[in-house]
Amino acid sequence: MALTILGLSGALSHDPSAALYIDGKLIAAAEEERFVRDKHAKNRMPYESAKFCLEQAGIKPSDVDVVAIPFAPISLFGKARWHYAKRYWYAPDRALDAILMGNRRYKRYRKKIVWCLEQLGFDAKKVKIEPVEHHLAHASSAYHCSGFTEKTAILGIDGKGEYATTFFGWGENGKIHKIKEFYDPDSLGGLYGAITEYLGFEMLDGEFKVMGMAPYGDAAKYDFSRLAKFENGELIINTDYANVIGFRRYKENGKGYYFSPKLIEWLGPKRQGDIADDPYIHYAASMQALFEKLALEMMDYYLGDIIRQTGKIAFAGGCALNVKLNQKIIARPEVKELFVQPASGDAGTAVGAAAYISHKRGVPVEKMEHVYLGPSFSNEDVIAACAKHPNKPVFKRIENTPQRIAKIMVEGNPVAWFQGRMEFGPRALGGRSIIGCPSVPGVADRINEQIKFRERWRPFCPSMLDTVASQMLKVDHPSPFMTFTFEVNEEWKTRVCEVVHEDGTSRAQVLERRHNPRWYDLMKELENLTGNGVSLNTSLNRRGEPMICSPTDALNMFYGSDLQYLIMEDILVVKDGVDWYDNVG
Repeated sequence: MALTILGLSGALSHDPSAALYIDGKLIAAAEEERFVRDKHAKNRMPYESAKFCLEQAGIKPSDVDVVAIPFAPISLFGKARWHYAKRYWYAPDRALDAILMGNRRYKRYRKKIVWCLEQLGFDAKKVKIEPVEHHLAHASSAYHCSGFTEKTAILGIDGKGEYATTFFGWGENGKIHKIKEFYDPDSLGGLYGAITEYLGFEMLDGEFKVMGMAPYGDAAKYDFSRLAKFENGELIINTDYANVIGFRRYKENGKGYYFSPKLIEWLGPKRQGDIADDPYIHYAASMQALFEKLALEMMDYYLGDIIRQTGKIAFAGGCALNVKLNQKIIARPEVKELFVQPASGDAGTAVGAAAYISHKRGVPVEKMEHVYLGPSFSNEDVIAACAKHPNKPVFKRIENTPQRIAKIMVEGNPVAWFQGRMEFGPRALGGRSIIGCPSVPGVADRINEQIKFRERWRPFCPSMLDTVASQMLKVDHPSPFMTFTFEVNEEWKTRVCEVVHEDGTSRAQVLERRHNPRWYDLMKELENLTGNGVSLNTSLNRRGEPMICSPTDALNMFYGSDLQYLIMEDILVVKDGVDWYDNVG
């Protein structure tokens, strides 16, 4: 009998997702936001994503052995709930609640999961639901998916789960051992989120923007050390300024923030608008510098000995998407390889919870080598979507798709690229991407102004052939998921100027052909035409929207932007009066 495990996340009222393992093989994984077209899908359950997983595998709800959820009851006899109550003494209602009713959130979540499963056709009396602690799910999503066989250091840093905010442990022979956890409000991820809010962005969404802004500033201009310290093995966040609840919160237009009025007194008014200016760029740089310093100190303190033994680290939690920190980690001589779970945020806990239960039941899970785990669509599906679309798309089926599209790109045109299965996690990796030729000056600005409407200072990233990485990047390290930044060799800074950030780095996807042959072949064509096997690659969406899932989503986005070319499988859609480049291929 096959062991079938469905992982469902969404416990923290954001980023619900579903993942399905059958006998240790990850059959499907997807985020709810892509189906419901609502970024982060707040306060929703993973109904559409779970439905997709079951359909992809061709199974019925009765075929599922276990439903794993990444949230668990926390005992009153551990430290977590008492730590929370003590540190939030200034909000006695919350402090008492943690002691007396500390698992209310878990019970509420479990009830919602049962409801969601019933809608999917599960029998609530028969279904087996297994809770996995949130940070254990993150840890499993990193360690069990890493493919590492040696003893592995495990690091988890995020906002918070049930109560924990940070996890240190190690994995050996498939078993995870916990060394230490920190608890709310002592959260480095929470502090980064609070400063993200202060800098005018949404928490859970704007942290990448702060990281992108940081290279424009000077971290030495402002000393942020008062906000947090790591001493004697403990992380302490200064809750006079950040990670605050209740009446300590700064409020504006009826909205409460995760920082206090005291932060405003110190640093001045909260940033507004789209401009990256003084002093805010320096604040971003200072926050990033403090974040890196504390994360590395904590890692050395708790995991240093393990890392020195084998050099292997597995990292997850929202903060694992901080590619600048990851660059610093892999630069360390004792680190041989760092595996960062590509869906490190809470969406990835669906994979982690399911993988954890699979191991617990004696079925190890496979190494995660790609994230093409979502829905795919045939040429016929695409044509049907075009036929139904109110904009009456001008389209035709083409031959030699990589050659045709490469030619369009080299002429300076951005292209919406929709191929194969949708990616799982926040990165576009050649399934649902907007692509451009990175040696054409101005193509990044063109994408920004016409399509993405993003802040001008945010970098665009390169995808590249595995044969190119060693020439372009200064450090040799696997990077299939865009989870690292690398310093770019001098010559390549001018060759592919559109994908090199202000600080001379690129957040790269290094692709092996077996994982996505068509995406690889497109870059091969670019190499033939320009000498550079590199494509500019950004996610196929508009600002504030989730990544595209279906052909209809792609058409809606196409007609809501100034894009001129959209290729979905072999169906090329163009705007009126645009050159088909018929003389190609």
